Amino acid sequence: MSGQLDSLMVIFTEFYYWVTVVLMFLIHVGFCVYEVGASRRKNIQHTLMKNTMLIPLVTVTFFYFGWWIYFAFPHFPMMGGFLDAPWAVPWSELMGTHMGGAITVQTESMNAADHGWWARINGVFWAAFLLFSWTTASIVSGAVIERIKTQAFLILVVLVGSCTWIIDAAWGWSWNGWMVQLWGFHDAYASSVVHGIAGGSALGVLVVLGPRLGKFAPDGTPRDIPQNNPWLVTVGLFLIYTGFWGFYAACNIPIIDFEGVVMGSDKEAFFTATNIYLTPTSLSAITFNFLMSLSGGLMAGYVLSKGDPFWSYSGGLAGVITASAGNDLYHPVEAMVIAMVGVWIAYKMHHWVERKFKIDDAVGAVAVHGYAGFAGTVIAGFMLWGYPSNVAYEATGWFGNVDGVAQINPIGNFLGAVLMFWGLGFLPCWLLAKLLDGLGWLRVPREVELAGLDTHDYGDAFPYHGYRDTAMEDIDREIAKGQG
Repeated sequence: MSGQLDSLMVIFTEFYYWVTVVLMFLIHVGFCVYEVGASRRKNIQHTLMKNTMLIPLVTVTFFYFGWWIYFAFPHFPMMGGFLDAPWAVPWSELMGTHMGGAITVQTESMNAADHGWWARINGVFWAAFLLFSWTTASIVSGAVIERIKTQAFLILVVLVGSCTWIIDAAWGWSWNGWMVQLWGFHDAYASSVVHGIAGGSALGVLVVLGPRLGKFAPDGTPRDIPQNNPWLVTVGLFLIYTGFWGFYAACNIPIIDFEGVVMGSDKEAFFTATNIYLTPTSLSAITFNFLMSLSGGLMAGYVLSKGDPFWSYSGGLAGVITASAGNDLYHPVEAMVIAMVGVWIAYKMHHWVERKFKIDDAVGAVAVHGYAGFAGTVIAGFMLWGYPSNVAYEATGWFGNVDGVAQINPIGNFLGAVLMFWGLGFLPCWLLAKLLDGLGWLRVPREVELAGLDTHDYGDAFPYHGYRDTAMEDIDREIAKGQG
């Protein structure tokens, strides 16, 4: 009987993650639609193709080394060296078609009982993390539209999608990650682990890349560059909302509890779940909190922007991202209020940074993902102060350790947010962008940007060759005269 139940658990888990991957694919569809709508028509093909081509590039590099990083790096460098992960190296028999028989290579970290598990689960589990990689890289894509070279962008997304984000996941999004064990870091649905690091990465590139021509008037006043198609922006964001259901589900680990719980007078086996740290949660809990944080964000975005559709819809996304760090444990009303606070921070920070530092974030990606994710992680440290961050483990935490279990706390979450946004997000991408800029590989020439990246890359075959946005004609004349 035990073997049959174990088999059911494997089957359910395999199908569970397969479904989350299908749903999460909609996030990337949403990003493509959203960015095409936000770009001017002379740049839409370039915008679409760079966001499309990150899919194969990140997929291949994540297969070769990204998956291994997640399992090898949890203790490095604060709790020891690299861990052995024989199922995650690209030459492993388990990184391919395998029907669960014994593998030829035996290791200390995997016994015979693990073979069938990894043979069935490895591909769908890998794919779920891969879709997180696509999401992280695509967040950078929107911020830099209309002036970055495709080759430069694809180099940057390999760094973000297959290296830096998965390092931060190993450290802070794994039950045995050193940030979790030593700092009590907690970010259940990736406010910083995905969104914070992506926002920091985008900011690092934007500082070097510079604003689009005409974005700022000669006196430094920001100009509004009209979107090509607000309807596509709307549809894209709603697709991202939909895909976020899969994102949330993939952050959980389904468990079949055969010990049972007391339900009335009888003990019954039932399906439940843990978060990524192996502490209890449920799909019911995150359903409450997802919808309440989305609603809080939409309302806050609508009020702050005085009904501007772009910021209303973006507010919904920023609200979910803000509350995500603690949405496994928040009360639904807490999730709603925290979402509103995060949207206020993101909205105000975006416009202040734009004016003060002349940062041209074309879609507000740094604000919606970076500032909201950072704020949400810090807020979770206060709101969930004292809860266990993970399952019991032998490590001794630096902050609030009780009986071998690190406790969630403000210091640990603040340090984690700083490390992810600035240390693993901003700094590596700023350095790589500086290198690419020095080589002349980062930004398209001025005349190409004026004519449109599509006319340069696709020539007469592109239907909008020579297209000029009517709303931008006066600005273009200023640029041509050297006044913008």
